[in-house]
Amino acid sequence: MPLPPVLQKLPLPIIGSPLFIISNPRLVIEQCKAGVVGSMPALNARPASQLDEWLAEITETLAAHNRDHPQQPAAPFAINQIVHKSNDRLEHDLQLCVKYKVPIIITSLGARTDVNDAVHGYGGVVLHDIINNSFARKAIEKGADGLIAVAAGAGGHAGTTSPFALVQEIREWFDGPLALSGAIASGRAVLAAQAMGADFAYVGSAFIATEEARANEGYKQMITRSTSQDIVYSSLFTGVHGNYLRGSIVNAGLDPDHLPESDPSKMDFGGGEGAKKAWKDIWGCGQGIGAVKDVVPARVLIERLRREYSEAKQHLCA
Repeated sequence: MPLPPVLQKLPLPIIGSPLFIISNPRLVIEQCKAGVVGSMPALNARPASQLDEWLAEITETLAAHNRDHPQQPAAPFAINQIVHKSNDRLEHDLQLCVKYKVPIIITSLGARTDVNDAVHGYGGVVLHDIINNSFARKAIEKGADGLIAVAAGAGGHAGTTSPFALVQEIREWFDGPLALSGAIASGRAVLAAQAMGADFAYVGSAFIATEEARANEGYKQMITRSTSQDIVYSSLFTGVHGNYLRGSIVNAGLDPDHLPESDPSKMDFGGGEGAKKAWKDIWGCGQGIGAVKDVVPARVLIERLRREYSEAKQHLCA
């Protein structure tokens, strides 16, 4: 199956993953201008009315860039929608995405035909993130155009399945758009994702350590000093298992090696105060951060990924 036109001819096969609290229009715009799909969660706009302003800013800035650089247009952008029942802003935020005809919608924590239909109504593309093959089938059955396979090692709400196994199982029945998430922070890893059968690499944690990211300096610096051994997998903080920086757990006064079980009654996926506090104090991060050595502008990170990707391809062809 050919890729949707909006996902064709990307300068670099990367989708920047939406980072709760951290992604913002400045980061999204710089990602897109540098040739990768930039994204952010709709819930990052607070109050809800701010999303209208942010979508206008992104849309107008990228349109102006494309007018000034017709030979090097920006990559498209994406907005992440949490479709879990706890998100009481979904209808409002989705209407704004329809208003601005957001090119790509990334849906998480549930698959809904009404959301997919609304996006398809203006010609948009829906990518749904999943952690296993069963959820992948359900997402496509309900009308998603493509999948984001969140494999072991990814930051935030990651799965436990090896990326080799997950991509293989999905590709046995689905030949549409597929992005792979899980410890991807180098150009070599981007090429490896494609070699496994994915169309795109889904890169998140590396973008936290960029100047444009809305993360505090301690968070960014901890990423540059950490490796895969500093990642803790726990369900305590949101009710669903995810990967977090060990140092942030210690700073919160908890023992990362003896965390209690989560309380399912306190699960919050709608971006409420509980979720904001959890992600503000306990820092999500994936296992690939050993490749991140410095806090740099997003364009510099993307230039590194582009260079490493090109060198890896040349090495394989040598």
